[in-house]
Parts: sequence; structure tokens; C-alpha cells
Amino acid sequence: MNLTMRNLSLIFAAGCWGALWNGLAVWLFGHLGIAPALGVQIAPSLTPAFLYAKLVWGGIWGLLFLLPGGRWSFPARGLLFSLAPTLVQLFLVFPLMAHKGVLGLQLGVLTPLLVVFYNAIWGYAAGWWLNRAAKNHRGKVN
Repeated sequence: MNLTMRNLSLIFAAGCWGALWNGLAVWLFGHLGIAPALGVQIAPSLTPAFLYAKLVWGGIWGLLFLLPGGRWSFPARGLLFSLAPTLVQLFLVFPLMAHKGVLGLQLGVLTPLLVVFYNAIWGYAAGWWLNRAAKNHRGKVN
């Protein structure tokens, strides 16, 4: 993807879209008691502050879509790229900023699995957004 203002805007918006779905999944799993039933102590409230942080960081992580992806589809690339925020969460945020241990294991043994799942939602949704944008752009005459 080339570096134009349009593409940067689309990539940031795609990252935000993915982050919205990620945040809703994290909240819903907590709200419905799924995460606690799995022994994971992650159940945030659905607040503007929670969503704002998710959206901003999701948009920033979306910049990974600037990396060359060969013939991989945007959703597949999103799933691959979702490993980056996953690794940051598990090896930097949880142990150093949240003081919840490496992999966030103080929040529950299955925490890493849920983090991988939640971030995969981000990556797939962001890739889906870019895929839709690319199809819409090809269908228009400029």
C-alpha cells in the first residue's frame, strides 16, 4: 500500500474499526461472565475512556498495514499483524505497566489465549475494513 493521505486515513480508520470490535469483545466476554468463567480477571466497563484508548492504539497499530504483504489478503495480514500488539501486551504492558506478570498470568492462566483471541479480532476486522475499502475504490471511476 503506498503512502498517501488517503491510504493513511484508511489504515488508521481500519485500525480503529478493528479496535472497536476488539473492545466490544473484551467488554462482552467480561459482561457475560465468559472471561471470569475461564478464570481470567479481565472484565472492563464499557466507558468512553476504555474505548478511546482502544481506538487510538488500534489506529496506530493499523499502521502495520503499510508493511508489504505480498499476495496475502488484508484479513490474513491483519491476523498476522495482530501478533505485534499481542506480544507487546503480554511481554511489556502486563509485566511492566500493569504489574500482572509476564503474559498477564496473575490475571489468570488463560489470559494469553484470550489476548491472542481479542487481538485476532482486531486484526481480522481491520483487514476486513481495508478489503472493503479496496473493493469500493476499484468499483468507482475516478
